[in-house]
Amino acid sequence: MRVGALAYVMGPSGAGKDTLLNAARAALDGQGFAFAHRYITRPPVPGDEVFVPLTKAEFAARKAASLFAFDWHARDVGYAIGAEIALWRQAGLTVVVSGSRADWAAGKPAAAGAIPVLIEAKPAILAARLAARAREQAAEIEARLARAAALEAAIPQAVRIDNSGALDVAVAAFVAALKQIQVGSAA
Repeated sequence: MRVGALAYVMGPSGAGKDTLLNAARAALDGQGFAFAHRYITRPPVPGDEVFVPLTKAEFAARKAASLFAFDWHARDVGYAIGAEIALWRQAGLTVVVSGSRADWAAGKPAAAGAIPVLIEAKPAILAARLAARAREQAAEIEARLARAAALEAAIPQAVRIDNSGALDVAVAAFVAALKQIQVGSAA
């Protein structure tokens, strides 16, 4: 049996990564894909992504026991993808994970054979989406946009999905990219 591919999906805040992941999960249901949940050290918030909340101590213990395939920290919150994704890939499933651009830059996902998928949007669109969330001041949004540009420049080989326009167009492009990744792993 062939080992399934690993799509490592990244993108800046406001690019619509979770929206595209949820749409792709529904569109690809029953087609040999497994969408990995994340382990996160914060409590769930209504409307948030579905994830497994862990205390910081639980997170540290699982990391020490090598139960994470990938892990990173952002804004004092721990994020991880479970090591169970290796079993899913061994079963021939194409695994899709919601990762981090900084984690990608650290090299572990690439070493695991992951294919980078970057969800992006034009800077003006990102700025408007971030401002609409009303969580950050204008200077913080500008800093996020600058950081996004620098991190994305470090991933030139990524499959890029532009989510600046109509959602259905971005969903179709994302689903097509994931299907191509799946087909490529069978070759």
